[in-house]
Parts: sequence; structure tokens; C-alpha cells
Amino acid sequence: MVSELSQYTPGHDIRLVVLDMAGTTVADGGLVEQAFDAAARHMGVEPGSAEHAEQLAHVRATMGESKISVFRHLFGDEAAARRANTAFETAYGELVDGGRIAPVPGAREAIEALRAAGRTVVLSTGFARVTQDAILAALGWQDLVELTLCPADAGGRGRPYPDLVLTALLRTRATDSVQRIAVAGDTSYDMLSGRRAGASVVAGVLTGAHGADRLTAAGATHVLGSVAELPALLGVV
Repeated sequence: MVSELSQYTPGHDIRLVVLDMAGTTVADGGLVEQAFDAAARHMGVEPGSAEHAEQLAHVRATMGESKISVFRHLFGDEAAARRANTAFETAYGELVDGGRIAPVPGAREAIEALRAAGRTVVLSTGFARVTQDAILAALGWQDLVELTLCPADAGGRGRPYPDLVLTALLRTRATDSVQRIAVAGDTSYDMLSGRRAGASVVAGVLTGAHGADRLTAAGATHVLGSVAELPALLGVV
């Protein structure tokens, strides 16, 4: 399925493609919430409590945002936020090491098709570098793309800021125009980030956290069933 919400046509000369990981190219089966439970316990917030329910609702609402930013909101104090984030990243990494993730069907093939057609592909995430590297290693994706980015690589600001997309442009020099950038992700924060960066294609995918309504409300130019449909959208067959 492709729902087109802009005047973009596949003939447009997209040169740089920035893809989200968890929920977009990587299926993690809800590991974010499991890792959050571990972080909450570490901070003395017990699952089943009203405080836990309130915090979990915020985690769900901000899927796609830099995780340290989420914990800053939840715990306020910077030191506490960093303790919670470390506990979260440790728990998520252990779940990844336990074989709890897999590629979204067709994701690897889509990335390979885009690269074969001359597009530069970058994988981005709201996780810390250590967790991103663990995911890449678990999937055998260390050499799949030219560049991988986490918030620390973009000066510490992740989504919904445009920094990750713009850092991808600056690092790769794949194009001289933001209009030749395509962004794909599964959350409203991915859509906001792509829009704020000036990308002409900001594609929401329905394999992750948010549905079509939230994606379009946040500025998606297209809604795809999955990232496997992206090459065709960009004229790669």
C-alpha cells in the first residue's frame, strides 16, 4: 500500500535516504517497553503502580525520541535521567543479545536495492551508540550502509529535531539539497524530524509504533505498509 499525501513523483532525484531502525527496518517485538520496565524498577518505580502507568504512557507517546530526552522528562534531574537511561540501554542490549530482534521483512533487500541504484543510505536511531552497535551486530548489518547515526553523533539532539537528518547530509555529502533527501520512520517524531530537515519525501511506515493518522498528522508525505515499499516509491525497481 502507498498513500500519497504530496506532489512527489518517483522521478524526483532522491540521493540520500535516512532510515529509522526499531519499528522501521528492525522488528524488536516491543523490547522498548520491556527495557523501560527494567529501568523503572532500577529507579524504584514498580510496574503496576500509578506512577509506572503514567511514565509508560509517556514512553509510548514519545516513541522515536532520543531516550535520554525521555528520561529527562520523566525524572527531571540529569543524574537520575542518566542512571535510568543506562539501565534502559543495558536491559535493551541484553534482550538484543538474547536474539529478540529481526529485520523487518524486506528491509535488508530494500536497503541493498537503494544502494545498488546509487542512493546513499543512513540508519539512524534514538538509542545510544552502544545499543545501536549491538543491534547492528545481532543482525549482521555492520557493513550494510555507509553511515549509522545516534543522537550523540548529532550533538546530542535526536528526534523530533532535524539534527540526525542534517548530520547525515553533512557527513555523507550525498547531495547539495535537502530536497533530495528521503526519510522513513514509524513514529510521529520521525515525521517531524524529516519535515524540519526539509526532506521532500517523509514516509511513515506501519510496522512500528504509530498508525497512519498520527503519521499523517505529524507531516508524513506518504504512508507505506513497510519500508520494503520505499524503493518503488523512489523509482528504484
